[in-house]
Amino acid sequence: MAASTERAKGDDPISRQPIEPVAEKKDKEGFEGPWWCYPTLRYALLAGLLAVAGFVLAHQGLIAGKAEMAFYLFAIPLGGYHWTREGLERLFQQREIGIDILMLAATAGCGILGLWGEAAALVSLYGAAEGIEEYAHDRARSSIRGLLDLAPKEARLLREGGEVTVPAESLLPGDRFLIRQGEAVPTDGIIKSGASSLNESTVTGESAPVDKGPGTKVFAGTLNLQGALEVETTASFQDNTLSKIIHLVEEAQEQKGKAQQWIDRFGRRYTPAVLIASALFVAVPRLFGLPPAEWSYRAVVLLVAAAPCALVMSTPVAMAAGIGSAGKRGILIKGGVHLEHLGAIRTVAFDKTGTLTQGEPVVTDVLSLKISEKERRKFSAPGPTLTELLSLAAGLEHFSAHPLARAIVDHARSKGIAPVEVSLFDSLTGAGVKGVVEGVTWYVGNPDLFQRLGADLKQVEEPVRALQEQGKTVVLIGDAGEIRGLIALQDRLRPGVREVITDLHAAGIRVVMLTGDNIQTARSVAAALGIDDVRAELKPDEKVLAVKELEERDGAVLMVGDGVNDAPALAAATCGMAMGVAGSDAAIEAADVALMADDLGKVGQALRLGRKARKISIENITFSLLLLAALIPLGVSGYLSVAQTVLIHEVSELLAVVNGLRVARFS
Repeated sequence: MAASTERAKGDDPISRQPIEPVAEKKDKEGFEGPWWCYPTLRYALLAGLLAVAGFVLAHQGLIAGKAEMAFYLFAIPLGGYHWTREGLERLFQQREIGIDILMLAATAGCGILGLWGEAAALVSLYGAAEGIEEYAHDRARSSIRGLLDLAPKEARLLREGGEVTVPAESLLPGDRFLIRQGEAVPTDGIIKSGASSLNESTVTGESAPVDKGPGTKVFAGTLNLQGALEVETTASFQDNTLSKIIHLVEEAQEQKGKAQQWIDRFGRRYTPAVLIASALFVAVPRLFGLPPAEWSYRAVVLLVAAAPCALVMSTPVAMAAGIGSAGKRGILIKGGVHLEHLGAIRTVAFDKTGTLTQGEPVVTDVLSLKISEKERRKFSAPGPTLTELLSLAAGLEHFSAHPLARAIVDHARSKGIAPVEVSLFDSLTGAGVKGVVEGVTWYVGNPDLFQRLGADLKQVEEPVRALQEQGKTVVLIGDAGEIRGLIALQDRLRPGVREVITDLHAAGIRVVMLTGDNIQTARSVAAALGIDDVRAELKPDEKVLAVKELEERDGAVLMVGDGVNDAPALAAATCGMAMGVAGSDAAIEAADVALMADDLGKVGQALRLGRKARKISIENITFSLLLLAALIPLGVSGYLSVAQTVLIHEVSELLAVVNGLRVARFS
């Protein structure tokens, strides 16, 4: 337990913030508590009850005027203490005049004019509206924390041939624990023995069970549906994937979008201007002999009418609700600005291998070529046998992590062919690999690589073209002078990818493929999917240029890739989306939006969420500005009283909050 406690004080690799147990977080910040746990709301409602009681008793003739005032004088500090303190702290610590100061000035003005009932109503209604807004905002921000409750609090630790029940928080990397049928996984790990199907919807958002066996990863909070599993811990409870998701979402909810940044800048200038205008309403009429009481009353109305509460709340609740709801579905959006960008996307650019396709190509053809007389001594036949060719290719690709390399190595292994020993291995980005075998430098790569090496491609032009027209990827094998053979591979399309492209087209979004694969293979895949534009044979830096060109022509571009390999293009796009990143810190860091699962259907979900959030934010901002444009002249001209202005003002704030919460409901 001591080791676990010490580890819990460490930094999370994603947020770099100390991780706290969820119970401590709730107690400290009031998250997930009932409404009466929010002091601003609780005391505002009590103040309102006091004010209403005093008003009713006085108008029933049960108490006199001073007794009625006493009710109001008790209600005002009770309902206004918390928001007044926050406003003064902001004024003195941040040197900013906020809405709280406007309301404080309006309350003081009502008191000076003897309008104690109006002052009590202002304090109570404003406090209640602020409390409800705070409650709704916190619920929207912290709803993602409910995922932690899905992870069990205890684990079956395997120790000395038996099992011991321990707190899940005490698990450390290297520990082994048992998961029986129907139990949830306490923390991340790798299966050492057993096979089962797991429901990973808590992490990836996918409801379909996933089959798992020895050597595969399991994630905290996922549910074991069948057999027993023995798992080795790879991350402590505080550092597991579920905790990282929660921290990333909560951190993202604090990051403001461009609309919110504009509103903040507007408020820093607008709010002091309202205070100055109200002061002029009090001072200037006295210089011209106008009735001071009437203009002082109008100054108080102006303070309330012009306070931009609804405007200030027009986007934060919407963004927090949207990001939290997306996080529960396995879509991690790393800030309000990225949610806004999703709403503006006009073009989606997909990587091919590992994104549109499953990223698990298989070898379909192996062809050995004849060689010159002087090179014949290196092989036992006029050309290398298929066994020799595969042995050479597998040896060269053995140290590469590229999907094509893995497919070649796996194919050779399935044939019982051992790879040759290779020295001085080197990966050639976007081209292939090279290595030294028995003093000769050999290459495995695309045709462009061998063209740059000066090899004669005539003998392979026809077979390469024929294979590529079938949608296959062809890699060549040879040294710097001559091609020895070729291997053709083919990847499989992801299930449902055609429907995803169709839905994007229906939404008016243009679809582009950016791939390093050859043009014939890329065109074959694009034709099968109905993709609008194809850019093939691109190196990583060329993908960046392609993204920038698309942005200049079409506007906002979403780049979708399978993680770190596409990081430059993901960073260059208006919004970058990495998919299938469950358990991968690097892939999450590389993108603005991370899909925990390999589910392209979530691309459309994310875009619909972005459009809805953008639409609702615009609705709220427009409503708030129109309200200010109507309320200020009506109030200042005397058509509205202080009480009426306060009521309209606070109801409008609540409407903005309720409308913002609608973002969380998307499909």
